[in-house]
Amino acid sequence: MGKIVAYLLSLTFLLGLIIAFLFYLLPIQTSKIVVRSPLPEFLYSFRNKQVLSLEIWEPDIDEVLDIEIEKPDITAKSVLVYDLTTKKALFSKDPKEKLPIASLTKVMTAVIALENKKEDNSYSVAKENLVGENAMGLTPGEILTLEELLYGLILPSGNDAAEVLAANFPQGRNAFIRAMNDKTKALGLKDTNFTNPSGLQGDGDQYSSAYDLLVITNYALKYPVLQKVASTFEEYIQTTATHKAYYLQNETNLLTSYPGVKGIKTGYTPEAELCLITYLEHNQHKIIAVMLGSTNRRAEMKEILDYSLKTLGEIPPPHQ
Repeated sequence: MGKIVAYLLSLTFLLGLIIAFLFYLLPIQTSKIVVRSPLPEFLYSFRNKQVLSLEIWEPDIDEVLDIEIEKPDITAKSVLVYDLTTKKALFSKDPKEKLPIASLTKVMTAVIALENKKEDNSYSVAKENLVGENAMGLTPGEILTLEELLYGLILPSGNDAAEVLAANFPQGRNAFIRAMNDKTKALGLKDTNFTNPSGLQGDGDQYSSAYDLLVITNYALKYPVLQKVASTFEEYIQTTATHKAYYLQNETNLLTSYPGVKGIKTGYTPEAELCLITYLEHNQHKIIAVMLGSTNRRAEMKEILDYSLKTLGEIPPPHQ
């Protein structure tokens, strides 16, 4: 009996060796397995260099706080007011309508410049950077720092400052604009398109929405230097060996007329009409308000800020 068992074990071992040998010699056909990521291609960092994280913020604006008082009757085409503290929309009017945004574009310009700061922090001014309308007052041949240009970009809404930042991008102006659009995709936004760094019309179909600008502004305000610049009413930049002196004043006059306002950006072109993004801190509340296509942005912004605070049970501050 023992001999039979030993014989069977030897036979099994031999068969195993033969099968292993055949698998070694013969090609084995395997099916290809395709693994697909749930992320869209534009959120891969190797395809979109502006993807710094996957922390996409999608504020819920479908439910808007309401109270039994009359809502402001405003001319603005689109408005969205959102409280970052309670995570509630406080006022809404067509927040996802695509509209021209004029110099509100410069919020994204600042973001791309901050996230791609030059190692030597030296930004040269060229003649072709001096575009029309609002300007910081730059002169060809000057060299400024990023922070100095941010003051010129935000306070007087300098188109020249925007163009200098774009021109000094490692791959040039066109790559800077691509980076602006890539960043909107990285933030999960679909209703924004940039064609230049200043917001001037004439370079193509440039637009955004109040909702997208809320997300962009919330992201931009994570940078302390931008918070500081946006909340500054006036700035004096002293003469250096590479540039003249500059006195800059903020166009956002709510900084001095509505207590708690910390900036951040105005905008105007005939196509966009009057636009405004406002950041307000009141008691424990942190509020971002976006207004597009208004005929009286300052008065209407004060109205919707007052209304929004009342929806939270807050008493609006006395203001001019």
